Amino acid sequence: MKAAQAASAVPATAKREAEPQTRWDWVEADVWTAPMLAALQSGVKGGSWYSLMDKVAAPRTLQAACKRVKGKAGAHGVDGMSIKRFAAREQQYLQELSQALREGNYRAQSVRRVEIPKSDGGKRPLGIPTVKDRVVQAALKLVIEPIFESQFEQASWGFRPQRGCKDALREVDRHLRQGRTWVVDADLQAYFDSIDHDKLMRLIQRRISDGRILALVRQYLNQQVLHQLQSWRPTSGTPQGAVISPLLANVYLHELDVRLREGGWHLVRYADDFVVMCESEQQAQAALQEIRNWTAEAGLKLHPAKTHVGNCMMPGQGFEFLGYRFEAGRRSVRRKSLATLKDRIRQKTRRTSGESLQSIVKALNPVLRGWFGYFKHAHASTFKPIDAFLRRRLRSLLCKREGRAYVYHRSLSNHRRWPNTFFAELGLFTMHQAWIAASQPR
Repeated sequence: MKAAQAASAVPATAKREAEPQTRWDWVEADVWTAPMLAALQSGVKGGSWYSLMDKVAAPRTLQAACKRVKGKAGAHGVDGMSIKRFAAREQQYLQELSQALREGNYRAQSVRRVEIPKSDGGKRPLGIPTVKDRVVQAALKLVIEPIFESQFEQASWGFRPQRGCKDALREVDRHLRQGRTWVVDADLQAYFDSIDHDKLMRLIQRRISDGRILALVRQYLNQQVLHQLQSWRPTSGTPQGAVISPLLANVYLHELDVRLREGGWHLVRYADDFVVMCESEQQAQAALQEIRNWTAEAGLKLHPAKTHVGNCMMPGQGFEFLGYRFEAGRRSVRRKSLATLKDRIRQKTRRTSGESLQSIVKALNPVLRGWFGYFKHAHASTFKPIDAFLRRRLRSLLCKREGRAYVYHRSLSNHRRWPNTFFAELGLFTMHQAWIAASQPR
């Protein structure tokens, strides 16, 4: 009775006692009650959690997980069932999943593998579980994520609640201002494909002792993969695209975070992308050796061509992190990020497009605003060339519609005919003007 009263007293946003309320605003209150959150702070017997499967299988947990899966949309899995089709019989499917989980009859289906293009011309494998499996994974994540989140390090910023890329970049700026300009720029080669299943399970078992939960995680690690006419079961790695994959990836790297903190180094990590900020070359080289030692123990490899040490205040010794390049006291946009934006602009401004100019501008603006919103802290010289490139594309399109060729070196007449103000009156987002506005003191 007392437990029930405590649970009913939890607000819509559950919180952990004796900590800032906002830290646990993200947890699902129907899953993590006040006593459970208190246990995160005080610790549980043996440091490991039991009897969690009932939480995963609970109808309220599955309902909350289903809401999150629907919110992210996504493609269908191997069974061909879309989110829309799942939603049409949602309560029936959720009841079936709950029963299967409780009775131990749930079996994850195969993962549909697709390959998406990368900016460097390669392809990134992406695993797409069925909608039903995504719902169960989301429910599992709702239950076990706070257990690991309570111990994750401050240096970890990727795929964690209330944290993101901008937070990690602010942390990099803070270290640079404090004189930590010698940087270890490390890259883990094929990280998500290289995670050792047995080692990962041992790490999870330190915090979770519910055998049914452990078996469920193992199911997802060993899910059969279907790609065209081929099928196989992976012996290592976590499938990129799975709901649970980012959390498992952070669990695996947690030991590295602890090791570097205990060694006195300043790590900033976003998933498998990380830098170590140091005050001297000697410190940076020692940090790199420590990382090499750990990766060897963890069964991982550093990319030889993408891992280096340098003083980012010196020309040619900068580093790239989360889309930016830091070099010689300047923060710029890395070339791949610029190339990706230009490719998106080209796709939306094809000379063969039959859409009106107003429609094209309307489609471009969200892309431009989103890109600027992330990269607005880059050096001022970044934005004028992008604006000019975009207007050239639009002028070329207008010339095509008039049956004339657009010649870049003879474009003065086109510029006079369609000046910058012409596009401004159409409502085209201009990055340079946005940067000026953002730079004004408030």
